[in-house]
Amino acid sequence: MATSEKKYPKKNPSLEKYERGKPRNLKKVKSHHLKNKLHHEEEKFKEAALSAARVEEFMLLEDKGYLETENDLEKTYKISQKDIKDNVDIQTTRKSFDLQLNDLGPYKVDYSRTGNHLLICGSKGHIASFDWKQGKLESEINVGESVRAGKWLQGDNQFYAAAQKKYVFIYDSVGTEVHKLKDHIDVTALEYLPFHFLLASVGNTGCLKYQDVSTGKLVADHKTRLGPTQSFTQNPYNAILHLGHGNGTVTLWSPTVKSPLIKLLASRGPIRSLAVDREGKYMACASSDKTVKIWDIRNFKEHVNSVYSPTPATSLHISESGLLGVGFSSHVQVWKDVFTTGSKSNPPYMNHSFPGSKVANVRFCPFEDILGVGHAKGVSSLIIPGSGEANFDGLEVNPFMNASREGRRENEVRELLNKLQPEMIVLDPTSIGKLASSVDTIRIKASERAEAQELGHDAPTLNTNLNTGFKSTDSRNAKVQKVLARDKYLQKQKLQRVEKLRKEKNALGPALGRFL
Repeated sequence: MATSEKKYPKKNPSLEKYERGKPRNLKKVKSHHLKNKLHHEEEKFKEAALSAARVEEFMLLEDKGYLETENDLEKTYKISQKDIKDNVDIQTTRKSFDLQLNDLGPYKVDYSRTGNHLLICGSKGHIASFDWKQGKLESEINVGESVRAGKWLQGDNQFYAAAQKKYVFIYDSVGTEVHKLKDHIDVTALEYLPFHFLLASVGNTGCLKYQDVSTGKLVADHKTRLGPTQSFTQNPYNAILHLGHGNGTVTLWSPTVKSPLIKLLASRGPIRSLAVDREGKYMACASSDKTVKIWDIRNFKEHVNSVYSPTPATSLHISESGLLGVGFSSHVQVWKDVFTTGSKSNPPYMNHSFPGSKVANVRFCPFEDILGVGHAKGVSSLIIPGSGEANFDGLEVNPFMNASREGRRENEVRELLNKLQPEMIVLDPTSIGKLASSVDTIRIKASERAEAQELGHDAPTLNTNLNTGFKSTDSRNAKVQKVLARDKYLQKQKLQRVEKLRKEKNALGPALGRFL
């Protein structure tokens, strides 16, 4: 017993983070076989937690720093942005700013994948992109018509798309119009799939369209048949798009299927905003009935949690560390641990208000403890401790991948070589490349194949269509065998009838024989 406690210390905080709850009480288990099986499972869980803790100790050197209070009477949501600025370093203080743009709002913001560049779009035609860390303005234009959404495309600061009054336009880093997408009409929301080079749009027409930005080809055009769509987001794990509709349903789409993969009744009122976490496990859904529900999209059965919202939320976003940002009215709230513990009785993690300015959208900056807020009077950058990823992967997207021109060129070539096709977008990406479990039973014997060809039937083959989800073809093979047996029986009956007629004809002899 002492050896076990020494091997798995319970007071180690890094080990407790990876443990799977309290161990089972095996004293009440009567079956000796079941007790041994459960005991081995508990040992495996402990070994996995210990291995993860060792990896974190040597590989994950940085840790996310959250706000912590000295006692239970203090609350983190009462700490203002001014208090945070007074107690952080100068470099972090510079990342918090307020842009007063009272005439052309409300504004919507979007960060690039590396988090180095910021795109702001005013509803009255003002579009600007800049390196917000250095405070350097890259481009600024006024298109002279309403702008509903903006989205960064491939690269750090090369191209971005803007959904304007009628069409979608693509601009380069200096604000020059490059393309006009006439197939995308009356768009209200944009999403970009970086691994597939697909720009997706949806709007008042109720049509979901996929545009390949590397070839310029329109990949798919789906009709949702559920009216105008105002909420739109993607699942970073499998590139499935989530659409929120006015009847309270959320539909999941892929470019290769013309009907929704999943149709979920998520709320009683119209869906106003959606957000999916980085691991693709949970979805936050804000509705007009003042509810913000957390759904486990691995089973799509019922919401696992909910967040209090005094007024209908207008924007949701989930950070890399799992913080949920909620924008409603003139307030912004950040909730912590909403996916792991109940939050109905817990207060929010942080809170901030913009008096007299309605919040349009909220976006967490990748790799930074920053929350960008677009509102009616401009754009604000808030410091949210613990929202960014502390340990980024140098072989994946990181803040320094486009530091030089040569590095950016190599990244572009690598991304084009590793481009995924639209057919690879499925609910379970791990199923791609696997064979059906019944592959041995669906193979047809050579004799049965030859017999089918003699009877004029096509020989059955192995079904390898990815869109069918690798369904078993046992029932199809059973039908083929039934058809083969029936044809064989009919052929045998025909031969018997022919032989009977021949014998009767020989027995009667010639037709004029009776006159002799």
